[in-house]
Amino acid sequence: MQRQVAWSWGRRPASRWALYGRVMRGSVTVHMAASADRVWDLVSDITRVGEFSPETFEAEWIDGATGPRAGARFRGHVRRNGRGPVYWTACTVVASDPGREFAFAVAGPGGATVNTWRYQLEPGAGGTDVTESFELADTLLMRLYWMIAGPARGRTNRNGMRITLERIKAVTESADPSRPG
Repeated sequence: MQRQVAWSWGRRPASRWALYGRVMRGSVTVHMAASADRVWDLVSDITRVGEFSPETFEAEWIDGATGPRAGARFRGHVRRNGRGPVYWTACTVVASDPGREFAFAVAGPGGATVNTWRYQLEPGAGGTDVTESFELADTLLMRLYWMIAGPARGRTNRNGMRITLERIKAVTESADPSRPG
């Protein structure tokens, strides 16, 4: 069973700025026939991100961090839209609750958070519902970016999250969880 949580436009907002809070985020949910702990081990292992993500092809812990814990930092090597440009991002783990949630904030210029990515795990019948989501920071620069590139970037993010979750699903449901996707 695959379920996508679509963007909800809801009531007509009073202004374009009111709409901002509703559309600068998105999520995709996929059911995996695996335990939440097994899924969490994969989503929180940033060194395996290149197996799953269509944009981030490698990541490494930095500043002495060796694993997922709140406050740990890592950097991810990104190929935007799967083609380029290629750049490094600095990230900080903001939630690390084994079997339940893993989230990290992506730093932009000057170190301010520009985006937060989150994996939420909901154990259920026959496995775990895994939701990957993103939420852009509420800044003027990000509002302007979203007004210009929002629809296209939103589609890219939703497609990328779906691909990521399907690749994780393939590994979690395989006989060998260490098998690359």
